[in-house]
Amino acid sequence: MYEYEISQLRSAELIRRAEQERLAREALRGRRAARREAARRAAEGEVHTGRPRRHRFPRTA
Repeated sequence: MYEYEISQLRSAELIRRAEQERLAREALRGRRAARREAARRAAEGEVHTGRPRRHRFPRTA
């Protein structure tokens, strides 16, 4: 009976540890996705500034 209880405790501990690791991976995945989204938005902002472009050549008189 003692071995059975130890087995149950070990099983419960492994399940808890697996859940913690799963949550850690999920959090990491979320942070990476947020970082990629922020980089994408920053890149979009640089391309589309909203201000008019300057003429390449000055106008002649």
